[in-house]
Amino acid sequence: MSPVNPPTDRVEPATDRVEPATDRGGPATDRPGPASSDRPGPALDLAQKVLDSQPFSRLLGARITAFGDGAATLELDIREELHQQNGFLHGGVLSYAADNALTFAGGAALGPAVLTGGFTIQYLRPAVGAVLRARARVVHAGRRQAVVRCDLLTADAEGTETLCAVAQGTVMPAGG
Repeated sequence: MSPVNPPTDRVEPATDRVEPATDRGGPATDRPGPASSDRPGPALDLAQKVLDSQPFSRLLGARITAFGDGAATLELDIREELHQQNGFLHGGVLSYAADNALTFAGGAALGPAVLTGGFTIQYLRPAVGAVLRARARVVHAGRRQAVVRCDLLTADAEGTETLCAVAQGTVMPAGG
């Protein structure tokens, strides 16, 4: 098992609005195992292939935009057919994004064959915007499970993000 960043008791305060990032971090790596990448590279490409193997993810048009080092970001374009009756993004779409982002982040820490053990989601405000972005990061990983947190944000046409939900769950190796 690859090492994960050590857990910390420090929690970053959540903000409602976040300006778009200009520097996205470290380069992709060619070494096997979890790698930090939000640029095209082997780890990110493989993560996208796994996501593409899910018919429902293809139907939604979901994409992995960052993957590795116990973290993953999943995005999808918000469109009318994903709205509920009041014109907001349907809660089921938010739950889908949380579930997959949590599991990919857990897989970045535990290895590729993982399943969601369970998760909870708290809706903070209606989700409106152009893009849904689910950013997940492992909080703690052991041999048998990882605890993962996910922030669900919408981004408007200018890229300004608004936090609309948070989720936390456990991810465990498949078959054990």
